[in-house]
Amino acid sequence: MTDNFSIILISGGARSGKSNFALKEASKKKGKKAFIATAIALDKEMEERIQMHKKERGVEWDTYEEPLNISKVIEKNLKIYEVIVLDCLTLWISNLMMKYKEDKKEITEEIDYFIDFLKNLKNIDNLNTKFLYIVTNEVGMSIVPENKLARLFRDIVGKTNQKIAEISKQVYIVISAIAWRLK
Repeated sequence: MTDNFSIILISGGARSGKSNFALKEASKKKGKKAFIATAIALDKEMEERIQMHKKERGVEWDTYEEPLNISKVIEKNLKIYEVIVLDCLTLWISNLMMKYKEDKKEITEEIDYFIDFLKNLKNIDNLNTKFLYIVTNEVGMSIVPENKLARLFRDIVGKTNQKIAEISKQVYIVISAIAWRLK
C-alpha cells in the first residue's frame, strides 16, 4: 500500500470494544467520515440496536447500510471520504453464508473478490480515502465447534482475517476494551 493510504484491521471477541476503538481512532483523523454497516435488522431488538449505534456515532458520520456488496459501497465513496469504517467483516461473512446457503465455493469467491479489491485500492487515481478501518471478530480462540456449519463459519472467518491482516498496514486486537497493536 502507498504511504497515503492505510488499511487498519481491528479484531477481537464479541463485545470486546473493537467497534468503539475503531470509531475512536477514526474520529481522530481529519476529513469526512463514512461508516459502512453490514448488520441486518432481522428482529426488533436488532433494529433498536442499529438505531442506538447510529445515534452514538453522531452527525460526524455518514452511515451506509450494506449487508453484501461492501466492495461497491467502498468504491463508490473512495473519492468522497477521507476515513471509512467497515463494521463488521464477520457479519458480512454470515450474510454471505445465508445468501449462498453455505456453498463454500460461492462464499470464498466473494471474499477473494473483496480481498483483491482491497489489494488494488492503491491503484485508484485521485483516491481521497486515507484510512480504511475494518472491524472483524476473532473466532478461533475457543473450542472447535460441534457442528459443520459453525466449523465452516470459523474456518472462513479465520482465513479471511489472516488474508486481510497480511495486506493491512496496522492490525489490532481488542480485549476488554484494551487494544494491542500487533502490526
